[in-house]
Order: sequence, then structure tokens, then C-alpha cells
Amino acid sequence: MKRLFLFIAILGFSVTALAQTGTVRGTVTFANNTPIEYVTITIGQNGTAKGALTNNRGAYEITGVQPGAYLLKASSVGLKTREIRIVVRDNETTTVPNIVLTEQQEMLDEVVVEGHKANKYAKKESVYVSKLPLKDLENPQVFNSIGSELLEDQVVTDFNDALKNAPGISLLWEPTGRGNDGAGYFSIRGFAVQPTMVNGLPALTNGSPDLANTDRIEVIKGPSGTLYGSSLISYGGLINIVTKKPFDTFRGNISYTAGSYGQNRVTVDVNTPLNREKDIFLRVNSAYHTQNSYQDAGFRRSFYIAPSLSYQVNDRLSFNINTEIYNGRATNQTMLFLDRGNPLKVHNIDELNYDHKRSYTSNDLYIDNPTFSLQAQMNYKINDQWTSQTSFSSSSTKSSGYYSYLYESTTRAEDDASTTLDDGIVLTRYLSKQNSETVGTDIQQNFIGDFKIGSLRNRLVVGLDYLKTDVSDNSSPYTTNGLVYIGTDIETFNRDILGIDDPENFTDDTGVLTQAGTDALLANSQINPSRTVQEVFSAYASDVINILPELSAMASLRVDRFWNDTFNQTTFSPKFGLVYQPVLDKVSVFANYMDGFTNLAPQTEVTNGNRTMRSFKPEHANQFEVGTKLNLFNDKFTASLSYYDIKVTDKTLRNDIDGINYYYTQDGEQRSKGFETTINANPVPGLNLIAGYSYNDSKLEEGAVDFKGRRPEEAGPVNMANFWAGYQFTGGKLEGFGVGFGGNYSGENKIMNRNLSGTFTLPEYTILNASVYYGIKDFRITLKINNITDEEYYKGWSTLNPQWTRTVSANFSYTF
Repeated sequence: MKRLFLFIAILGFSVTALAQTGTVRGTVTFANNTPIEYVTITIGQNGTAKGALTNNRGAYEITGVQPGAYLLKASSVGLKTREIRIVVRDNETTTVPNIVLTEQQEMLDEVVVEGHKANKYAKKESVYVSKLPLKDLENPQVFNSIGSELLEDQVVTDFNDALKNAPGISLLWEPTGRGNDGAGYFSIRGFAVQPTMVNGLPALTNGSPDLANTDRIEVIKGPSGTLYGSSLISYGGLINIVTKKPFDTFRGNISYTAGSYGQNRVTVDVNTPLNREKDIFLRVNSAYHTQNSYQDAGFRRSFYIAPSLSYQVNDRLSFNINTEIYNGRATNQTMLFLDRGNPLKVHNIDELNYDHKRSYTSNDLYIDNPTFSLQAQMNYKINDQWTSQTSFSSSSTKSSGYYSYLYESTTRAEDDASTTLDDGIVLTRYLSKQNSETVGTDIQQNFIGDFKIGSLRNRLVVGLDYLKTDVSDNSSPYTTNGLVYIGTDIETFNRDILGIDDPENFTDDTGVLTQAGTDALLANSQINPSRTVQEVFSAYASDVINILPELSAMASLRVDRFWNDTFNQTTFSPKFGLVYQPVLDKVSVFANYMDGFTNLAPQTEVTNGNRTMRSFKPEHANQFEVGTKLNLFNDKFTASLSYYDIKVTDKTLRNDIDGINYYYTQDGEQRSKGFETTINANPVPGLNLIAGYSYNDSKLEEGAVDFKGRRPEEAGPVNMANFWAGYQFTGGKLEGFGVGFGGNYSGENKIMNRNLSGTFTLPEYTILNASVYYGIKDFRITLKINNITDEEYYKGWSTLNPQWTRTVSANFSYTF
């Protein structure tokens, strides 16, 4: 009897235990709601796990789960793993919110011969362009993405070289390192811009960004004032660097690059989870770089480290922190400023007779650019429709050292004798000892929604943005430091201008190029410290409404309040877009109207000796653009083609009456219109292509007399093209080997283009590059040649900037 009772008790307990279980159910899709099949779903607790695979509808179900808290993981090859904390209760079905998986772009790119990624140069999504998770086909704005896979194939170690892979962007100025605006200048759609954005947030620099922590670079086209304001971008667009993100497994990579002119570069990338639960991840990227110049003097040294941390508190709350510390030291890049106030004496490179290997500087005169950047972001999922995103960024960039440039001028007495020269020009070296710091602080709060009103799907971002920049400048004033002659008539320069009759002592540079000598020249300089603070507070909203699955409309508006010590101004900036997909998820036709603006400070007018202050309304740039985007053959072919027309109005003009009395008008107008196309293709396994072309027609229609009717000097070349093809063998005896070939074309560029001064035109050029590599699972070696034909070419913006000659580099990379 006792045994029978015991048996019944045990049986009853077992039945009860079996009854006290739950079921977990849910779906997995891409961002466009397309179901994903064969995704592995596991739930684990105390070292045990149960699992299932999604079916052709993206659905999964796990039964017989004991009550308790679990970590649910969704994973699939090539997709970013998602983890969600869930609670299972007895006799209940736990329905997990739809899990959205994206391509694994943030993880280290492992070289695996088997399983090549199709169309690896194409990037089809960005959460930064519209501050919403839209696919490229859904976005009425054009952007180009330069991914880490492309940079790896090209052995790109320089930020300027990376941007050569985007159509319609051209280098204007090399990074100067000087205070406040020492970063490089680039032309996009006819307007100058600097790289000021990291992960969609301000990140200031006076040097050149290091690529060690870069997942991709986004070149976002057109006036983007509605979502990004006006202080850090231009009417042509903006440059946004997207950093690598931590993930949930231990991996690492170490890479070494050696090349021409003493190039040595070491990079390290290590990622690791920090706890057993794998909800805290740390990733550290670091680089040391050193290289000399192809010219007779010049160098660049830098050290960079970027630790980033990710903490997934639960399925609703997460934190991300990205920190970047950079310390760079470099000599000034050679920049020859052409005379802006008098008729030019030379009009092209042939007339100038410049030796492009002359730097007119020394390694003793360098500038330091330490930079620090911190970004912190909190994401909180309020419910299935709404997410809160709180972001904070702080960046500091300094300039400390010697900055100099050469300026052609005939206004100084000693230059008057240059009229006796048979050819060439005389330039004066100007020098300053820089001591400047720029601090930027930005706070953003975004609420991002994805919901329906009736049958209409709305994707909405509503945000607040506060930006403060603080510039402290204790630099010395500029002083002259010798004369430089460029030309063939060295005898006349020495005898008539320098007063030297002895040919053995002839010189083409009378400057002092040592620190001690330069400090002596600056010893009596009076430093006038200055500080400039400006603040901007903005509110914006942008809504994408799906009227039909294939038809969507975007409407956006920004209210921007700017103020500093001298004035304040309020601006409204609208944006509209329309997208129609005649073939859903494959072909889209789009149109947009976009606005950019610039706050204009009051100006002093003088009439009969009386000075009055006059205020102005903001300057605006309005763009209308139409185009098409393609995504065909299962992502193997993507392309965009667009025509844009940007009109800038309300530009201020100074009108001199007699040299003493003057007034201002606000009726200047500038027009920039053109065509752009970019193509990414994977026509056969192992072959990846990227190509782009741009045509830009810019003109100052109303403006200053010297510039009216002319193409602005910041517009860059009219025609540009880029191309790169990479092929890796996928089988046979050559499996693992790869080759790459491509380059850039630039048409003629009028770097000086004025009615009074005349025109200086840079010739067109074509630069060709090639690479060859071999890669297995953990190891890769690459050989790269830049500028194969050793083309002598130049950039500029009322300046002449010589570019690099042929270089060779070899890269060794090991992944663990």
C-alpha cells in the first residue's frame, strides 16, 4: 500500500511538473518586414538551452519551457545576432516582439575563402541620413557609403584617399592643422565642407581623421539643414564617419602596413565580452602611423586609440559609449596662395614652372593636433512602436605649433621689382605660432516611432538638439618669414629683388626654417587672446508616410535658434521627399526638396562718417532633386542616378561707394546644378565593382564684381569619375588570390576664377591604382600601388596643392 501511494504521488508530481511549462513564440524579419528563414533561436538558463529554427514565414515556436527568466538569442550567418531577455510563465504562451536582424557590418571582416559576400562594396541602409532606419530605396535623399571592405582591398590608410571612392567629392585643401578649421576641405556639389560628424553627432578635428575605427564613411548629399542644422555642414552635404561597434564574441585583428617614403602603420582591433552573461562588450581600436613626404621635407606621425563599450541592460534598455583619442604631429602641406588682389602673372602649371618636390618648409617646423572625442548614447524601447534615443557628444581639438603658408602678392615694396622678372612669381612666407583649442558639446533627444494611423504606416522622428562651440585662441599674429621665388629667372630675382650679385650664393628662399630662428622672428609679437562662443538650440520632426506599400512621402521641419555674444537669429528649415517603387524593393523613383541655411551676423555700414549696424536674415540654399535607385538580381546590382539644382539666395554683398563709405545688400545668388551616378555590382562570384560619375555646373549669378558670372573656386572640377574592380578567385589552385584595379579621373579645375584677377587652371588628370592579395581564413597579405603612371597632379582652392607621386605599400593582416 505504501509503495502504491508513493507511485501515485510521484506520478502526480510528474504530471504537474509537465503541466507547468510554457511556450515561446515569435517571428524574425529584415527591416523591410521580409521574413528570414532558418534563423537559429535559442533560449538558455543555467547552462541549458532549447532551440528552434524559423520557417519560411520567419516564425518559430519552442514548447515545454520551464517557467523562469531566459536570454533568447536569434542568430544566422552573415546577420547581426540579437539577444532579448524574456520571462516564461507556466501554462502561458510568451509572444516575443518581432526581431529585426541586419547585416553584420560592425564585426571584424574575417577573410574566409569559402562563402564570399555578394556585392560587398554596396551598403543599402543608413540610420543617419534621415535619422530613421530606412532602406536606400525608401530614402528620397542620395548618399554614398564607403565601407571597410573596400578600404581593406585598396590598403587605404589616409582619409583623403578613402573619399576618392565617392562620386562628386573633391579635395580642396589638405589638412592645415591650424586653429578652428585645420581639417581638410572638400567640395560636394559645388560647396566646401569639412569632416565634422561621427555617428551622426558633432566630432571636431583640426587634423585628418584616422581610419582605424571606421566601419564606413557616408557622404550625404544636398543641403541637410533640416536634420543637421547649419554650423557644421555645407549646402553640398556632409561627411559622416560611422565607427565600429562592439559585439558579443571574442575576436581580434592585428595589421601592419609598410610603404614608400618610410611609411609604417600598425593597427590593432580587439573585441571581447566583459561578463558571463555577455551583455557588456568592449572593443578597442588603435593605430600608430608614421610617414615622410615625397617632397624634400615633410612628415606625419600619429597615435590613435578608440575604446568603445556597449551594455545591453535588458531587451528594452541599452547604452553605447565611443571614445577617440588622437595625437598627431605633422609639417604643413605645401600650399601656394595665388594673388587675390591683382592680375595673375601665371595662369597654369606650365607657366609657373613649379618643382612639385619642393616643400618650402623644414621638419623643424611642425604642428601638433591632439584631439579627444566622447560619444554616449542611451536607447530605450518604450513599446513596440516607440524608441527613445538620448545622445551626448563632447569633442576637443587643439592646435599647437608652427603654421605657415606662401602668398603671392605685388602689394609689398620689395615685390614691385618682380615686374622685371622674365617669368615666375614671388611669394611671401607668412608664419604664426598656433595655440588654439575648440570645444564642442552636443546633446540630442530623439523619439523614433513606427506606427499606423488607419492604414497609413508612419515612421517618425521628433528631436531636440543643443550644440555649443567654444573657440579659445592664443595664437601669435602672422609675421613675414622670407621670400620664395618659383620660376626660371633666378638671376633676376637675386640681383634685382634680393640684391645678391654672386651666383654662388643665389637662393630661391630667404626664409628662416628653424624653430630657434622662427621663435626669434615672433619674439616681439603681441598676442591678443580671443574667445568665441556660440550656441544653437533646435527642434525638428520628420515623418515618412507609406500611402501605399510602393508609395511614400517625407515631410520634415526644423526650428533653429542661434545666438552668440553679438546677435541671435531664428530660422525655419523644411524638407520634403517623395518615393515611388514601381517594382517593390527593386526600383524606386524619388524627388526631394531640401533646405540649408547660414546665420548671418550684423554688419557695420558707413555713410558720411556715420557708422550704423545692420541686421540680415539668414541665407538659404534650396535644392530640388529627382532620380532613381535600383537594387536588382538579389542585391547583386545597386545604382543611383540623380539630377539636382541648388539655388542659394540672400547672400550679402558689400558695396563700396568711394572706399570710405560703404553699405550692404542681400541680393546675391548662386546656382549649382548637376548629375551624379554611382553603381555597385557583383556580376559573377568573386567580382565586385564600384563606379561613379559626377557633373557639376556652378555659377555666381549675382554677387561681388570680381566673381559675378564665374564658377566659384570652391566648386572643384566640372567632371569627375571613380572606378574600382576587385576579383578574388573562389576555387581551383588560385583560390584565395585576389586582384584589384581602378582609379580616378578629374577634369580641368579653375582654382582661381575672377573677373579682375584672371584664371588659373589645373589640367585634367587620370590616376590609376592596382592591388594584389592572398587571403586564407586568418591571414591576408596585400600589395598595393598608387598612381601607377607617376602622374604629377594638383588640387586647390585659390591655392596650389601638389599631390602624391607613385607609392607602393604592403599590408599584413592576422585575425584571431
